[in-house]
Amino acid sequence: MRSTIASPGDAPRSGVGVRAVRTDARLADGRDLFYYDPPSTTREAPPDRRELPPQPPPGQARFDPLTGEWVIVATHRQARTFLPAADACPLCPSTSDHLTEVPAAEYAVAVFANRFPALVGQGDAPIEPDATPHPVAPAVGRCEVICFDQRHDVTFADLTTEQARLVLEAWADRTAELSARPDVAQVFCFENRGEEIGVTQRHPHGQIYAYPVVLPRTARMLGRAVAYRREHGANLFEDLVAANVADRERVVASNEHWLAFVPFAAKWPYELHLYPRIRVPDLPSLAAVERDALGEIYLDVLRRFGRLFPTPTPYVAAWHQAPVTGSVPGVEELALHLELFSNRRSPTALKYLAGTEAGMDMFSNDVVPEHAARRLRELA
Repeated sequence: MRSTIASPGDAPRSGVGVRAVRTDARLADGRDLFYYDPPSTTREAPPDRRELPPQPPPGQARFDPLTGEWVIVATHRQARTFLPAADACPLCPSTSDHLTEVPAAEYAVAVFANRFPALVGQGDAPIEPDATPHPVAPAVGRCEVICFDQRHDVTFADLTTEQARLVLEAWADRTAELSARPDVAQVFCFENRGEEIGVTQRHPHGQIYAYPVVLPRTARMLGRAVAYRREHGANLFEDLVAANVADRERVVASNEHWLAFVPFAAKWPYELHLYPRIRVPDLPSLAAVERDALGEIYLDVLRRFGRLFPTPTPYVAAWHQAPVTGSVPGVEELALHLELFSNRRSPTALKYLAGTEAGMDMFSNDVVPEHAARRLRELA
């Protein structure tokens, strides 16, 4: 099935136009596959010629009464692929000699349901703890892999602005579709880059998780935002952006629609937050002009990170989106933003979580945030 993806057009700032074409397909074990191409593309979706075992049943979500947080138990992930050789990469396009997760011989952006998912299956509603001593529920939801480029030896920072814009359309489209599921409370788009930070596939890719719960970090930010509104009569995220615009000491890059800055209380040696200047809850809510401007500044900050050290900088790029409307009180206070950080603190040393950080979530930083911002500004 082929469908077009248009930019939002319901506000004066939006602009209208077809931005991508999505072609739907199925893999041999029944998993969904979506190709995203530029608007003028006509694509054939070849069949998956592999023989694959069926997808695993859902694992468990176990509730921790001490923290109020859920923990996912998915033992089938022990068998997932780990750092395969380039000629055995499961994310490259398929060839006659090597059949992969992407049956096509070429692609621009491809998204498919993960073969080794932490979350699988569908429920009737987001999960809630019951009154038993040990609340447990099926770990339903969705885990998807998004391949940013068919080339094996590039990174996101190597993409053109047009390619980055196509990835953004895929993120927004998948967020909107997954958010409509009755069991999904929050959608999380992210990328891990570098073996030092936990990557298990070298091909340029990210992941999209649709959770049946509000994520712990989001819940903490939500509590702070609700309290801030009660105490100050204003929105926490809007005031944060305004304060950085006024101060600028930790601002690294900006354009008409976006602001990138090092947070005042950064936890990681090099950490950068990227906010739209007009607060929106999620990626689908971005206007066309904001999506266009995002591709440029996102590539800019990724390239600055890439020039920090003589060797490639490992990082996590985490898109924070508001939970699905109605899933939690006060959700309207939250703001879409990116949190980009690296665990490398010098050319020869990584930041490992110390006892106070891993055991008590009390971070200490070896790099002064203002110094990190100055360094990143110099790397334009």
